Amino acid sequence: MSDAVAKPTPLDSERPKDMRSLLEEIEVLKVKNEELRSKLMDITLENNSYLQTIQKFQEQLGHLRRPPLVIGSVMEIRDDFVLLRQHGNNQEVLTYKPDDVEVEIGSRVAVSNNNLSIVKVLSKSIDPRARVMELIETPEMDYSMIGGLDEEIREVVETVEVPLKEPELFDKIGIDPPSGVLLHGPPGTGKTLIAKAVAHGTKATFLRLSGTELVQKYIGEGARLVREVFQLARDHAPCIVFIDELDAIASMRSYDGSTGSAEVNRTMVQLLAELDGFESRGNVKIMAATNRIDLLDPAILRPGRFDRVIEIPLPDEKGREEIFKIHTRRMTCEGVDFKKLAKMTEGLSGADIKVIVTESGMFALRDREIKVVMDYFEKAYKKLIESDAEEQHRMFV
Repeated sequence: MSDAVAKPTPLDSERPKDMRSLLEEIEVLKVKNEELRSKLMDITLENNSYLQTIQKFQEQLGHLRRPPLVIGSVMEIRDDFVLLRQHGNNQEVLTYKPDDVEVEIGSRVAVSNNNLSIVKVLSKSIDPRARVMELIETPEMDYSMIGGLDEEIREVVETVEVPLKEPELFDKIGIDPPSGVLLHGPPGTGKTLIAKAVAHGTKATFLRLSGTELVQKYIGEGARLVREVFQLARDHAPCIVFIDELDAIASMRSYDGSTGSAEVNRTMVQLLAELDGFESRGNVKIMAATNRIDLLDPAILRPGRFDRVIEIPLPDEKGREEIFKIHTRRMTCEGVDFKKLAKMTEGLSGADIKVIVTESGMFALRDREIKVVMDYFEKAYKKLIESDAEEQHRMFV
């Protein structure tokens, strides 16, 4: 008896193909599932963003629906109560001091308009014009870049830097550090450069302003700006305040009948009070510079306001030689006699010497030369100095 061999039916032959197609469909569905899951995640994130935006708008709407706040100043603190004076109407109210708010006399606070309770403590109000006077980036200027003023720089360091860096030295000796330093001398001798070097050499806050910035149009504005500048300095102590062109605001007091003259006098009186008044300046040092010390009011020159008055003179021959070497550090010089240049430039300031150095480099640039030789310095001197002398002679002949 022979075994019968089963023949494959059409259904059996198509079954593997159906399995493959099902597997392929499963893979496709898996890919689609991942895509839908990714889209769902993106939609969820977007929905969360919308919910946060809605919550933000709801908070803003809640703030808008609340009654406005009133600004006041703390006048007295009595146990659990504080005496407030509202800004604008000067009305005084006694209100409860909440435990979660730390206030002190003189603090600016926001007060609820309904029950006059303290909501939050505000920062001190400082004029934006005073805030922009703060030096943010330290100047790339140090004492090695100033020539011919070694003795003057030593006095400035003793007056300004040492009290800030080593105050214990003055305590050991038993003296108070100098209160301020006034630099005076002809234009271009390095007064502002010394101030920049002080700003570079100390880690203290540095406020720089010009005397003309304190002269304001409206009555009381100049005095208020002076107060806020010194308040900003006290808040950021240790601090150095540098006033350039001091003669613009501190000239001898006079009155010609005009409102402008009276306003300048009021501003100067406020400056005198800030320099040496009843309130202590704290760890705030004052530097000032002027070209016309003969115009300053005697009150601002007295000891206690500027204990050190330092003259920044025109450089001598040795100083002029140092200044030439300082300004030519980055230049490639060949055969330049700095001693001869120092003798040639008698009576010139450091700013004049810098212009001569720059112009000599321009002569080399014109000839497409890399090295600067003595001839270029002599040409620059003749162009800038001798030509100016001839022009002045023609003007007065």
